[in-house]
Amino acid sequence: MKTTPAIAPQAVNAAKPAPRHRLHEDIQALVTGTLFVALGVVMFGHAGLLTGGTAGIAFLIHYAYAADISFSLAFFVVNLPFYIFAWRRMGRAFTLKTFVAVALLSLFTHFLPSGLAFEHLSPPLAAVLGGLLCGTGMLILFRHRASLGGLNVLVLYLQERLGWRAGKVQMAIDSLIVLGAFWVTDGERVALSVLGAVVLNLTLAINHRPGRYMAM
Repeated sequence: MKTTPAIAPQAVNAAKPAPRHRLHEDIQALVTGTLFVALGVVMFGHAGLLTGGTAGIAFLIHYAYAADISFSLAFFVVNLPFYIFAWRRMGRAFTLKTFVAVALLSLFTHFLPSGLAFEHLSPPLAAVLGGLLCGTGMLILFRHRASLGGLNVLVLYLQERLGWRAGKVQMAIDSLIVLGAFWVTDGERVALSVLGAVVLNLTLAINHRPGRYMAM
């Protein structure tokens, strides 16, 4: 008498298509994720730190031309060229969600300081908490098939097409960007910025792995 081999529960779950997020779930995720990141960015800015990705590039521009260019404006403009790549490689829905996320983050970072002020914020604490907040916010966006544009688009594309871990790739790129801060700030701030980037990307590397929860 033949017996049917047992099927592992993981295999059954893997065979089932993942349910798509509903519109109200995507809206909630976009607002929550960008708000988390915005709070982390405000903490970085208050402590004079940087982060990676296009946000790091925007910080470099802001610190170099603080009197003329705000972080929110620089961040929005820096991301514009990447939408063409996102549209062609990641699809219309991903690109539209990413555009909304970038716009929300620009607005939140502009208006948050009007309602939130730090009397005292230790730079090391800002690096750790800011990195955790940014990483968690980006994770929320990734899981709803959105990003913060720019290098996030490239990193997610490499993970989905080549299986490269998003956190590790992002960490390598972010480290190079943060090191470029030597020409706008001191060594201590750069070291703390690297710490913040490591915390951020470890959050992604541990919680956003291929085969577990993809950005779909």
